[in-house]
Amino acid sequence: MFGSDDQKSSSIYNRSYTIHSSSTDFPVKPYSYSSIQRTASVKKVSDSSFDSIKGKVRSICSIFESRKASKPSSDDSQSQTKLKSEKSFSSSDSKLAPPSSPYESSPIRLPGTEDRVVVYFTSLRGIRRTYEDCYAVRMILKFFRVIIDERDISMDSAYRKELLSVLGEKQTVSLPQVFIKGKYIGGADVIKQLHETGQLAKLLKGLPVRAIGPWQVCDACGDVRFIPCANCSGSKKFFDEDEEQLKRCPDCNENGLIRCPTCCS
Repeated sequence: MFGSDDQKSSSIYNRSYTIHSSSTDFPVKPYSYSSIQRTASVKKVSDSSFDSIKGKVRSICSIFESRKASKPSSDDSQSQTKLKSEKSFSSSDSKLAPPSSPYESSPIRLPGTEDRVVVYFTSLRGIRRTYEDCYAVRMILKFFRVIIDERDISMDSAYRKELLSVLGEKQTVSLPQVFIKGKYIGGADVIKQLHETGQLAKLLKGLPVRAIGPWQVCDACGDVRFIPCANCSGSKKFFDEDEEQLKRCPDCNENGLIRCPTCCS
C-alpha cells in the first residue's frame, strides 16, 4: 500500500515540477518581440515628429514676435496720437486766439468820457453773430456795476458817425467797440479775453459804481436808453405858431427819440 501511495505522490510532484520547469522553457512568441520593436520605433517616430513640430512652432512664434517688435506698441501709438492732438489743438488755438488788446499802445481817445465806460453797439438782430457779441460784452460790463454809456448806433445814426470819426472812416469797424476811461480797448474778443484773465477788473478799478444793482432795469426806458421825444411825441415835427408852419423838431434824432434822462444823464 505504501508503495502505491509513494508512486502517486511522486508522480504528482513530478508533474508540478515538469509544469514549472516547462513553463520557463517555453519559446518566446515571435510577435511579442516585433511588437516591442514596433512600439519603440513608434516612440522614436513620435518623438522626432514632436521635435519637428516644436521647431516649426518656435520658428512661427519667432516670426510673429519679430513682426510685433517691428510694429509700435500701443503706448507709443497713444503718445504719438496725444502729441498730434496737442499740436493740432495748439495750432487751432493760435488761429482762434483773440488779438491782443491795443489798450497800452493805441493813441485813440474819446474825449469827455474819462469817468465811464462807453460801448458802441447795436440792438438789431439782423446779423446774429454781431448781436450776440454786443449782448455778451454788455453783460460782462454790467457785472462790475460800473457806469456804462451805451450808445446804440441803430437807434441814433449820430453815434455811428462819431465812432467812425474816432476810429477812422477808412477803417472797417465791427461792433461792439469799447472805451474805458476815454481810452480805446477793442471789440468783443478783446473784452472776453481781458475778463477771463482778470485784467478787465483792473482796468475798471476806480470808476464810479452804480447805486442800483447790475440787473435792475430802468423804469423810464426799460434799458433801451431812449424814449420818445416830449416836444414832438416822436413825430419829429412840431407846429411853429409864429410862422404858422410845421418844422423839424430840434430835440430828437431821426427816429423821434431822445436819450433817457433817468439812466443816461
